[in-house]
Amino acid sequence: MEEKTLFDQDTELSAPLASRVRPKDFSDFIGQTHLVGPGKFLREMIDKDQISSMILWGPPGVGKTTLAEIIAHKTKSEFVTFSAVMNGIREIRKIMDEAEENRRYGIRTIVFIDEIHRFNKAQQDAFLPFVERGSITLIGATTENPSFEINSALLSRCKVFVLQQLKAEEIFDLLQRAIKDKRGFGNENIEMAEELIEAIAKFSGGDARNALSTLEMVILNGDVQRCDNDTGEMKILVTEETVEQCTSKKSLLYDKNGEEHYNLISALHKSMRNSDADAAVYWLARMLEAGEDPMYIARRVTRFASEDIGIADSRALEVAVAAFHACHLIGMPECSVNLTHAVVYCSLSPKSNAMEIAYLEAESDALKTAAEPVPMQIRNAPTKLMKELDYGKGYMYAHDYEEKITELQCLPDSLKNKEYYHPTTQGLEARYKERYNQIKKWKKSHRK
Repeated sequence: MEEKTLFDQDTELSAPLASRVRPKDFSDFIGQTHLVGPGKFLREMIDKDQISSMILWGPPGVGKTTLAEIIAHKTKSEFVTFSAVMNGIREIRKIMDEAEENRRYGIRTIVFIDEIHRFNKAQQDAFLPFVERGSITLIGATTENPSFEINSALLSRCKVFVLQQLKAEEIFDLLQRAIKDKRGFGNENIEMAEELIEAIAKFSGGDARNALSTLEMVILNGDVQRCDNDTGEMKILVTEETVEQCTSKKSLLYDKNGEEHYNLISALHKSMRNSDADAAVYWLARMLEAGEDPMYIARRVTRFASEDIGIADSRALEVAVAAFHACHLIGMPECSVNLTHAVVYCSLSPKSNAMEIAYLEAESDALKTAAEPVPMQIRNAPTKLMKELDYGKGYMYAHDYEEKITELQCLPDSLKNKEYYHPTTQGLEARYKERYNQIKKWKKSHRK
């Protein structure tokens, strides 16, 4: 083992916080329990030192490089890293030849390629024959969809593991560890409120590296003060103002579980309901810039599309769902424009709450008549016994009739003529109202 010099130690101390506190084993590793939790497939591969070529796919700061380094520490192989910027075809082939030579002596080589999607086709092809022969075990890390960014031949020889965005509570634990860890700020007396740490965790967007960088910045810019004792000991005080100055975010302390959270989502919802697109976009920005989860906003906008618009403009639901998927795929800050798209569309759409009213009225009756049997005529009769018991007797198949409508009773007897849907004349719903009334009139005239 190579002995470390004082220079090496100084270099380690001056390294970024994210590098200094990078986990060396799974005891400190945060998140990805679906892959590296006890008994999981990837964890078993690593623990047993039976690594096969793989691609680690996930958003920035979720542990791809850390996972590769844990493999490097636990494996009995030579571990080589590659960079698309620093390593050309010539360098790749030189290392591959060395790996081939090592293989003859029973020494395995693991090659880690960070941001493998940045390697061009020729660079990726250079690894292929060595992966095929087993000269190397390839570990590629990427933030891009491997199906599009990695050569199919190379991809077919690798297992793909999908890493998930870290939860705010996981990053919160990571930041607390970094403050206590001697590799981090464990040798310093840090005074920092938990809500400030929590705010940084929430605002990181699931990116651990970003969260650690922010933490390092606010601590290094904290106020050095003498402790309130006679020891002469000094402390670093991190205040709300420090966090705001370092992040340029005045609303960082927005509490997603407190009153302000509900006030702002209420403001957004009511602005859209009032067709005030400008106000809606403003409240959207307030929430996003305060660190609100874009997926939460996307869910509320999707609900709004049916609750407050409905079939007055069914396209609103399509736009809202598309925005939801966009938030899931690209995250912040890119998805802010997708949410703006949905919010403006919903604000300007004609409004109808007929869907919500219909459900609430039906819900009330459903709870009161939970024991009411399903009418025989609309019961399914897949067996002979059920047919003998009159299941499905009297059923009228609508497609067999010219009008594609029948006088078939579909509600229980106690609710026989009940109406739940009360269409409005807003937008396209006016057309559906006309159709609804035509159907009601026809059924009334044909009712026995």
